[in-house]
Amino acid sequence: MKTLLNNIDLNEALFDNSNIGFVPTMGSLHDGHISLIKKSLKLSNRTIVSIFVNPKQFNNKKDYKKYPRNIKKDLKILKKLKVDYVYLPRIKDIYKAKNKIKIKLNKKDEILCAKYRKGHFEGVIEVMIRLTKIVNPSKIFMGEKDFQQLLLVKRYIEKNFRSKIISCKTIRDKNRLALSSRNNLLNKNSLTKASAIARNLIIFKKKLLKNMNLKNLFLMKKKELKKKYNIKIDYLELRNTKNLRLTKKIKNAKIFVAYYIDKVRLIDNF
Repeated sequence: MKTLLNNIDLNEALFDNSNIGFVPTMGSLHDGHISLIKKSLKLSNRTIVSIFVNPKQFNNKKDYKKYPRNIKKDLKILKKLKVDYVYLPRIKDIYKAKNKIKIKLNKKDEILCAKYRKGHFEGVIEVMIRLTKIVNPSKIFMGEKDFQQLLLVKRYIEKNFRSKIISCKTIRDKNRLALSSRNNLLNKNSLTKASAIARNLIIFKKKLLKNMNLKNLFLMKKKELKKKYNIKIDYLELRNTKNLRLTKKIKNAKIFVAYYIDKVRLIDNF
């Protein structure tokens, strides 16, 4: 495994390589990241993993500062996986002063997390455009846990680059909780609570049937979760997986949820 600390190192390493698989991460690697990396290793000639905590996608400076970081552990994991390259850029490697990119979401996209985290997806899309320009990969591997992010990035990247976005299934632990770097910020009791919420919603989704009053059911479920687990919920909605429009049909739909436990914001979809 070769560690690339700047864009000069990266350009030299990737020169004349083809079928490059790229896994962009913010570090604090877990089994979800590992599944993306393994898929890239299988489908690509060379795999490059980036670790960059992107300041532009945080609408809260405190959230950016407390985001879990463990570079030594991450490098150990990547070395064991036999990744070809790990890219550890500095902020100035990604954001060049003269190279400005303006991202504006469509009104119809200002839903779910975009509604509650102003500027978040603009920051995500911008960094993905910049990383794609720098790495020039054939394939980019992204998880479905951040489903809205996946769809938005896919639209922007595949419209402007030759790179293809490869979506990968959400990885869950034995208690059905979706793996996330933010889980590291939770204590044992909060992790138990988050697992219980995930299981509750998985069962809820399975029980949904045609001809049900879904709007009323979701309002009731939201009240139940808030009371039972003492959490703040940003949204709990059923949306179509192709365009993220609100739907009353169970087919081709997912339940999307965002909530706070101990001031830590978790998202999931089922």
